[in-house]
Amino acid sequence: MYVGERADSRALDQLEAILRVVTEEVAGWRARALKAESDLKEAHPRAVGGGGGGGAGAVSSRSDLESENKALRLRVEAARARVGELLSRLTFLEEQANAAAGGNGGRRAEAAK
Repeated sequence: MYVGERADSRALDQLEAILRVVTEEVAGWRARALKAESDLKEAHPRAVGGGGGGGAGAVSSRSDLESENKALRLRVEAARARVGELLSRLTFLEEQANAAAGGNGGRRAEAAK
């Protein structure tokens, strides 16, 4: 066991937890998008098929969906930035552990590359 192992393990656990949350959120967003697409096809079959039509209800619904899409994109970007921060932190901890162990303790990091 080397000095940085505990901190390294903690950072990896955090990264895995964040990735699980992001994966679950993406699955939820996908399900919501598919449902919204299905609802839109049912409500306005001509508009989805390219035949025009729609009206004020479709414009309002589209505006709501675009707003939600923008908010979700911001959340994805925030999650992506957080994962990048954790990855940088993990890399730093691995390098620090390797330096403390004289370069022999980082086999796990080298095997992952």
